[in-house]
Amino acid sequence: MNNKILTFGEIILRLSPPGHRTMKQSHELEFFFGGTELNVAASLATMGCGVRHVGCVSDDFVGESALAFVKSFGIDASFITRNDHPLGLYFLETGASVRASRIAYNRLNGSFANIEPGKTDWRKALGDCSYFHWTGISPGISKSAYEALKEGLRTARDMGIEVTADPAYRSNLWKYGKSGKEVLKELVGYSTIFIGGVNEINEILGTAFSSDKEGFFKACDELKRQIPSIHKIFDKVRIGVTASSQQTQGRALSGGNYFETGLLEVSPVVDRIGTGDAFAAGLIYGLQHFDDEKALHFANAACAVKHTILGDISYSSAEDILDVMNGDSGGRIKR
Repeated sequence: MNNKILTFGEIILRLSPPGHRTMKQSHELEFFFGGTELNVAASLATMGCGVRHVGCVSDDFVGESALAFVKSFGIDASFITRNDHPLGLYFLETGASVRASRIAYNRLNGSFANIEPGKTDWRKALGDCSYFHWTGISPGISKSAYEALKEGLRTARDMGIEVTADPAYRSNLWKYGKSGKEVLKELVGYSTIFIGGVNEINEILGTAFSSDKEGFFKACDELKRQIPSIHKIFDKVRIGVTASSQQTQGRALSGGNYFETGLLEVSPVVDRIGTGDAFAAGLIYGLQHFDDEKALHFANAACAVKHTILGDISYSSAEDILDVMNGDSGGRIKR
């Protein structure tokens, strides 16, 4: 049965001072494996989905540890290659209250940045999959990552597989001569489900729609006009009160129907990293199990719950997320 989800992207190492310390005041660092697409894969696997990840890690004990971490979730890692470049990493200072978190990346010459196009048998990798998830982080890292991703997307299109696109434009990437916005528009053209809102659409299309409800409708219409393969659009709305207090909401346009969720408030926030990835994972899980409206509510609850979990990855089960979605957000002890 073709029901697996394939993800493509970097496995990256996160180094962070314990608690809410700054680098200047700390003499030790905690580490976590993560990466935007791996976060989605691990969250889906935790919810019981069959998942396969395509990527590249370093051919050393760090890469070996990363592979062991991936496999610990039950993710199929047989299409992850290895090379002699170091694993990409980033440093995170976790903010609190009025002090924002800060990130510094070291990934542009890492193992994933040097992934080799033409090495993945995409038809075999996608053979038992119903979804292929990608984000705009991967093609921004290097030309070879862009080319490898494009190979996979072309194959997925030819095989009629649903492709979820989270464009995630990051201007600090894209150092290899390609225009990020042009590339993302090209790759979204191979996709069928868009995970993003007005800001993402404006970035890709060069438009200037407002972020209110009317602007959302107009932006979605223009996206579908220019990229007809897109038939569903799901948007995560985040309202940041402080670094320690966040509100999440979802809205969507699918088949001419508009849906939106209520606000879910998270305070205090434990970790903001990976919350958008939790939304994407919740959405894909929801689309496999529910109708589009319930899928949106499930995705928003998954996003909110991830704010309470340390590290890049959400370890919440589908049952945990359903409880929050259904209103059980009081935090009472479950015995």
